[in-house]
Amino acid sequence: MDDEAPSPAAIEAIMHRGVPLAAAWGIEVISAAGGLATCRLPWREELLRPGGTVSGPALMGLADVAMWAALFGVTCGRDESLTTSLTIHFMRRLAPGPVIAEARLLKRGRIIVGEVLIRSEASEEVAAHVTTSWAAVSAAPRPSR
Repeated sequence: MDDEAPSPAAIEAIMHRGVPLAAAWGIEVISAAGGLATCRLPWREELLRPGGTVSGPALMGLADVAMWAALFGVTCGRDESLTTSLTIHFMRRLAPGPVIAEARLLKRGRIIVGEVLIRSEASEEVAAHVTTSWAAVSAAPRPSR
């Protein structure tokens, strides 16, 4: 394991700077350490699709951010890895309300593999299952002066 993981609030701040959409949606990092992360998407009417269901794009964005949080939890908040694939299986509709994403790293190396379970904050029933892979990218060295 790398050095000590930053706090969830520190990871959230890094993510909001790196992905302004995560900030605009108000995605919260509840926990992130040891290759696991839990993120929360607050209720926002603009994330609904016709029929009053939380939209697929919102759930995919939440899953991607949650996996990044899981990576930050083992890379001390320093990670420039890139999503290479994301497959989502929608298992049941999510009614309006806050959404929880629980991410976990399954394999870490040049290719990173993980999964995310998405559910309503009001239920333990999984609404979407996500598998994702990422290409590990090392931070570019800073030029010396």
